This record gives sequence, C-alpha cells and structure tokens, in this order.
Amino acid sequence: MSSARANHRSVITEEVAPWSDIPHLLRGGEAGTLVPVIIPRHRRRVWWMVPFWLGLLAVTSGVMATARGDGGASGAAWEAFAVTGYILGLVFLVAGALWWWRSSIVEIEQGTTGILTRYGAIVRTLDPGRHYLWHPWSRVDFVVDTATEIPYSAPVVACPTQENVPLRAIDFFLKFRITDAVLFVRTIGAGNFDLVLSSAVQDAIRQRGRRVRTERAYDLRGSDVADMQDLLNRQLSRYGVRITGANIPDVQLPTQYQQHLATRERVAKEYTAYEQDWGLTRKRRIDSLQMDIERAKKVRDARLVEVKAALNKAREQVAQLLEEQETQAQKVRFEIETRGRSGLIAAENEARAQRRLAQAYRDNRAVLQYELARRRLEVGAALAGRAPRPVVLRTDSNAGSDTSALSTLLAAQLLPGAAAVPSARNGQGTSPRSQPGTDADHSGDVLHSAVEGAVEEVWPRR
Repeated sequence: MSSARANHRSVITEEVAPWSDIPHLLRGGEAGTLVPVIIPRHRRRVWWMVPFWLGLLAVTSGVMATARGDGGASGAAWEAFAVTGYILGLVFLVAGALWWWRSSIVEIEQGTTGILTRYGAIVRTLDPGRHYLWHPWSRVDFVVDTATEIPYSAPVVACPTQENVPLRAIDFFLKFRITDAVLFVRTIGAGNFDLVLSSAVQDAIRQRGRRVRTERAYDLRGSDVADMQDLLNRQLSRYGVRITGANIPDVQLPTQYQQHLATRERVAKEYTAYEQDWGLTRKRRIDSLQMDIERAKKVRDARLVEVKAALNKAREQVAQLLEEQETQAQKVRFEIETRGRSGLIAAENEARAQRRLAQAYRDNRAVLQYELARRRLEVGAALAGRAPRPVVLRTDSNAGSDTSALSTLLAAQLLPGAAAVPSARNGQGTSPRSQPGTDADHSGDVLHSAVEGAVEEVWPRR
C-alpha cells in the first residue's frame, strides 16, 4: 500500500474495479491515494439461465416430437427431430450448468476480507481463498484490506506553539489497520474516514503544539506520541480501526525563527569548537601534569627506597644495641641474682646460726638454772649446818621464873658465851640435836628460813 509523497497529505478512498485489478489497487493505489476498500465490478449476470432455458425448451420439444411420432416417413422425421432436441437440450443444459458454476466462483485476495451481501443486506464475511456463491443474488460488494498496516501522512500547517508562534508545518505519520471490515464499511466508509482521520490528527497535533515552546519545537521530532496514539485509538475504535504506530518525522519552523536558530546553532558550534579546543588544551595540560606526577612519583619511590634502607639499617643498629643492652642487663641481673642468692644463703646461714645459738642459749639456761638450783641447795644445806641455834628464854610468869629487867639484861650478856659453847661442841663431833631443849630447835628453824629467803632474793638478780 503506497502513501502520499513527502510533505503532502495522504488521501484515503475507495475504488470500483474489476476483480483482476483488485491486487494492484490494494498494493499501489492510484495517484498517491490509499485504497483500503474496493467495490468489485461484478460480471455475474443471469445470462447463464438462457442456455438453461434453451436446453429445457429443446428437451421439451424432443419429448413432444417423440409423442407425435406415428410411423412412416413423418414418424421418422419426428424421431429425428426428437433426437436432435434431446441432443441440443443436453448441450444447452450442460453449457448453462458450466456457466452457472463458473460465475459462482469468487476468489478473495490474501490479506483481505470479502463482505457477502444478499438482496443488498450484509450476510457474512469471506476469508481469503476461493468461495462458491450458488445463490444467484449473492454477491461480494466490498473487499477490505484487514491485514496490511496502512501508512498515513498528515502534515499540519500553521500550528501555533505556546507563545502563539505559528509553525510552518508539522509532519505527522501514522499506521493504521482495519480490524472490523463490516463495522468500517457499514459505519463510515473509506471516503468519510479520510476526513475523520485528518480532523482527528489535526486536533491532536495542535494540542501537542500548544504545549511546546517555540525554542523547543525541534524536540517534537521523534518524540513520544503514545498519548496521541491512545487518543486517536479511542476516537477511531468505533469505526473498527486501530492505530498501530505514530511519530512526528519533521517540524518546520518559520523562516525568521529558522535564521534565529541558525545563529544559535552557529554560536553553539563555535562554543562546541571552543570547548573542543579547550578540551585539547586541558588534555595536554593534564598529560603534562600527569607526566610531572609520574616523575615525582618515581623520585618519591626512590626516596622511599632510600628511607626504607636507612630505616632498616637503623632498625638493625637499634636491634643490635637492644641485644647488647639486653645482654648487659641479663649480666647485671645474673650478678644481682648471684649476690642476692649469696646474701640470702648468708642470711639463711646466719639465721640458722642464730637459731642454733638461741637453742644453745636455751639449753645453757636450763643447765644454768639446774646448776644454780643445785648450788642453792648446797648453799642452803651449808648455811643450815652453820646457822646458830636460837636460845629461847621463857619469861612466862606462870612458870615461876623471874621476869625483871635485870634478869633479862644478864641473860643477854650471857647468851654469846652460851652460843659459843655449843658450836665448839659441834666441832668436836657432838650433834646439836642430841642436846635437849626445844629452844635450840626453834632457833635453827628460824635461821634456815632466813637463809632460804636470802638465796631467793639473790637468784632473781642473777
């Protein structure tokens, strides 16, 4: 299916053509027109009934001639006439049947749909292929292209923008396909559909143009027109037509505005060239800086290697010094530990000696205490043996003795001499205990007590 030339509106129409021209018109059209519907020019007539009626007439004549045959020469003539009538009738009947069979054949082109009518009323649709219309008054009135996507171009002239600047032209291109042939033919037809589609496209384009600023008008080229396609589908669905694709291939601005845009484009190109020059200059500078950076990195890496070498050397020296210091510290620690151990051993030995000395002192003290006790006993025994015996003078008046002071004085003068006599006697082997008298015994007990008290007073002092 062809479309109109560029920048010219497509025209949708229907054609009346014989069956042989239908493929050519559906695929090419005439003079840039779109022909989605073709009305076939029928050659089907009832002329096939003429030989049929002639055949019936001949057969009837033959039957009548057979009935009139009565023998003789006239009978032979009637028989010959009857045979001739039968033959002619058969020939005419066969010719009429063949003519009827041939005239009933209808071939629907691939990709199209035929609409079958009977007495002018639509009966059904015919799919592509061969069909036989045996009814004499059945005919295909329309052949509709329902498979091809038909291109349609509708330029809009003087379309105003948002600033009310009329654009010189906006080319709008769409593709549609007839989905319901009966609805399309019965509702609108090809000629009327051209007007409806053109008006709908004009309205959709002008609505889109009103929303666009003039300086952004070129953005309409190749823009998304899905909303416009949906709008057109809603409007044309009642006619059995569906829009399968749409776009805006070109937008033409006014001449003055084109000059303005040309100036802007020239400035934009100059700006782009300047940006490219500046980009090259910046790239050269960046390359130079990168080379300097690489050179500095190499110098830095070399210095880092030197610093690492010096650092490793310093670490080795420090490690050596630390090892020497640790050795010295270990030596000093060993000396300190040796001195400490020796001092500890000496202190332990001295402590053992002190403990032993203390033990010996405790042992010596017990011995001394025993020896002192023994000597005390010996001293006490010696003192007890040498102590003077007391002489008790009874001056009790009950005994009848003299208790005057003179007698007391004389007794005191005589006592030293009396005490010497017993001691002499003791030296000669006499025991004081052998002498009678309780006074001497009492005096010895007193003296022994005095000596023990003296010894006990002496012992604590030692």
